[in-house]
Amino acid sequence: MALKFEIIARDAHSRARVGRVVTPHGAFDTPAFMPVGTRGSVKGIFPGIVAQIGAQIILGNTYHLLLRPGPELIHRRGGLQRFTGWGGPMLTDSGGYQAYSMAGINTINDDGVTFKSIVDGSMITMTPESSIEVQNQLGADIIMAFDDCPPSVDPEAGPINQTRLRHAAQRDALAQVRDQAARPNLKKKSATYDHAARLKLANERTVRWLERCKARHHALGGHDQRALFGIVQGGTNPEERSWCAERIANIELPGYAIGGVAVGEQSDDIARVVAHTAPLLPEAKPRYLMGVGYERDLLAAVLSGVDMFDCVLPTRNGRNANAFTSTGQIRLRNAKFAEDDRPIEVGCDCPACSPGSSSGFPWASAQSQPFSRAYIRHLFFAEEMLGPILVSVHNLRHFQRLMADIRRTIPSGDWQGFSARWPVAAPGLSVLG
Repeated sequence: MALKFEIIARDAHSRARVGRVVTPHGAFDTPAFMPVGTRGSVKGIFPGIVAQIGAQIILGNTYHLLLRPGPELIHRRGGLQRFTGWGGPMLTDSGGYQAYSMAGINTINDDGVTFKSIVDGSMITMTPESSIEVQNQLGADIIMAFDDCPPSVDPEAGPINQTRLRHAAQRDALAQVRDQAARPNLKKKSATYDHAARLKLANERTVRWLERCKARHHALGGHDQRALFGIVQGGTNPEERSWCAERIANIELPGYAIGGVAVGEQSDDIARVVAHTAPLLPEAKPRYLMGVGYERDLLAAVLSGVDMFDCVLPTRNGRNANAFTSTGQIRLRNAKFAEDDRPIEVGCDCPACSPGSSSGFPWASAQSQPFSRAYIRHLFFAEEMLGPILVSVHNLRHFQRLMADIRRTIPSGDWQGFSARWPVAAPGLSVLG
């Protein structure tokens, strides 16, 4: 089997559980936070350091790896693990999210998505079948079905104002008109965006595309080596989430994911959607919430029964001098840190805060002193690479420490003690009532 999942412990007062996933390239503990290595690298960090800070599985991006260096080259080099130097489990997304995030440079229909390459401007069509073919060539342990990710909220009526969502809405309105010719049984649409119709269309496509993904995966013989996960869409509409979850869960797979979350909606909406959707997915299979990364949202999702997470926040914020701590983010470019000799966070055991400590990192600073906030601030203003590296390593370790403490807390149910240690995550406990 490509994947085995065991539930080891449960929380008596929520749906939270501790588990272990076994893959061909090793095992990882759940709940798990996966650092994102979009192009085959967690930006700026040696793979060995990523492992030392506690990460057991990382994520790669199918769309970007398709563009450069190409799946054929990676396959000839022995697959992603060997090519990148990361020997542990890996997951690849399908490219479906890029249909949403790059709405201004693609077109979508029932067959798939045509992208304009961000590398050379050429047009590339990705279908459910080609996404699965690429992911099999890349060789990750867990691969994702190609899905249709709609805006989670109506970009014309919601509280957000993002050009990307408005482009998506305009594109989707035109797509609904084009689909009329192929699907004459649908009620005639105008070129005005209809959010409810967009959610229904995305759900229908997502289910049909999953069936095509599974068929192609089995035809390639990859199901014994790579675990295919299906994705539930539906925006913030509970009825649409239920409709999609029922049909996705009826397709036998090694695992299931909740997609289309954290794409513009508020934290309360994220918690509500996840609390509604997670229990609809098979209890004995791992559940993966895609793209969610703030501490409060992670905790709320864990309490709703989710096992796996990924997000670019640790490294993206790290490259911008924003450090995560147990009490909230600090922005190290601020003038108040110019002569601050404290580490990013007292008590953190990352290489930036505790070099040369008993945490096992193989190097030490002078007198084993931490890198100070003042020094790190200087590095950013001097445009030295070490600044983004130090803050990224700290942030990556922050989320691994958080998840490790969650795994320790689930069997005991001591969420009061947990919230005292992690006040930044405490709002996530609101799902307990």
